Amino acid sequence: MSCIVFASANKDKLQELRMLADGGDIVAIGDIIPGWDVEETGLTLEENALLKARTAAEATNKVAIADDTGLFVWALGDAPGVYTARYAGENCSYYDNTVKLLNALSGERDSNRRASFRTVIALVSPDGEEHVFEGSVDGLITEVHSGKDGFGYDPVFFSTELNKTFAECTIEEKNRVSHRARAMHKLNEFLRSRP
Repeated sequence: MSCIVFASANKDKLQELRMLADGGDIVAIGDIIPGWDVEETGLTLEENALLKARTAAEATNKVAIADDTGLFVWALGDAPGVYTARYAGENCSYYDNTVKLLNALSGERDSNRRASFRTVIALVSPDGEEHVFEGSVDGLITEVHSGKDGFGYDPVFFSTELNKTFAECTIEEKNRVSHRARAMHKLNEFLRSRP
């Protein structure tokens, strides 16, 4: 894989994507266009991922990828969903989001705390070619924060496959089962199949 622009300012996502990529170089768009930003106005993860990737491909004239991830909680009617990153408001912290989520689920039993993480990665080239890759993972929302690693909702997302929260996992463990890893695996397979 040659140089690809990542259309996001999220350094945590960038680090994971670089670890998951099959070779090549993923460059943050902020390293090319300082202060670059785009408003996420889509109503679905796919719409937001495509919006960011299209804007980055046009601005840089390079192949771009963008990730949009949502946490879908059964008891909350699949909220926060597309608003996962800003669940507690604009410019909120990871901790703010997790506290709001735990408060929203206060008193709910395990059967109602079921959740899934979904990631959509869009790949857009300057000539307009577009592809979308999706990955998901199921789990439960814990009652308290647990673990010190990871980012975002990792301290409250209990992986039923790993039997611990993502924040209690090593990055290698998380990357075996995570939503982002599964989406990147599909992207890597696609890129390997290209001539």
